[in-house]
Amino acid sequence: MYPKAKVYSDGGHYVAIPHTENPYRARRKLKEEFIEVPDEPKSNDNNCDFSAIGESEKPNATESIKMKTVEETEEKSSETVQSVRRITKKQLFNETYKAHYTDRKSVRRKILIETMSPYFKDRESAEYYVDAGIARKQKNLIARRIRMIRKANLADFNYFVTFTYDSALHTEETFRKKLKNALALFSHRKGWKYIGVWERSPEKKRLHFHGLFYISDGTLPGEMKEVNGYSFSEHKRKITHENSYFRERFGRNDFDDMVTEFMLDGAITYILKYIEKSGEKIVYSRGLPQFFISDIMDEDVICTMGEEEQKLLLFDRFTCWDEGCYVGEVSKEVIAQMPKCN
Repeated sequence: MYPKAKVYSDGGHYVAIPHTENPYRARRKLKEEFIEVPDEPKSNDNNCDFSAIGESEKPNATESIKMKTVEETEEKSSETVQSVRRITKKQLFNETYKAHYTDRKSVRRKILIETMSPYFKDRESAEYYVDAGIARKQKNLIARRIRMIRKANLADFNYFVTFTYDSALHTEETFRKKLKNALALFSHRKGWKYIGVWERSPEKKRLHFHGLFYISDGTLPGEMKEVNGYSFSEHKRKITHENSYFRERFGRNDFDDMVTEFMLDGAITYILKYIEKSGEKIVYSRGLPQFFISDIMDEDVICTMGEEEQKLLLFDRFTCWDEGCYVGEVSKEVIAQMPKCN
């Protein structure tokens, strides 16, 4: 028996990670070197207002000197003031990487090298730093994909929801902030669970939020209405289900029922596509675990797998045990009774 193994679903199979007694030791963070980076040019605000001289008045020599001084002052004040800011090399790399995320990989790498080169002793050092940073970003993206798939496959979602930014109700900043706050309150007070991502439409660049939601019966405020509209992406008329509560506060929305496992797989793929395309972080509600804890019997193991064969591939109908007590054959109801962890 493998006691207290961490079990997750990859969408097709259940995989267990046996418990080990090796204590986790936090890695020591390296101190980042600060660099001075030119900031955006800002105009000088110390401009002075001077009264204009009337056309009928003839300025004397003193006034001419004053006018000349004013002109020189205005010329100096019109020059831009170049300021600098102190940030780390990693912060500069991340800012540049995000700004050019949609560029081709070769173009993005070239821009990163040109940006980072002034802060290294030679170009080779800058290239090494950029290549290591790109590898780190790719590794983080893979880890985010894996984490989201594991969380989504253990949850029981019943809606795929889209919220669309409405400029008549919000700015983009307030739309993001207030929608996240509203969803967090529903999660805390009503038990909602959700996974989502921000994205922009390809043509109009309008901000959207796409998410998988678990909304229990009787907790959805407002009324659901059928709206007959036109889908420009699918080039056909489409009936959407819109909620009046979110319509009044945030704008257009669409609640699609998640009926089958096939629809869930499609929705997960849809969200993963956007995190790869835009580099946006995934938004999670609290209480979405990656693993549940179970004792695993030898007869439930098909084979070992993974690096150094440390993982266990399980049969589809394996039995779940909690500290030696039989809970049942794996199912959504049984998993809900098992201890969870991240």
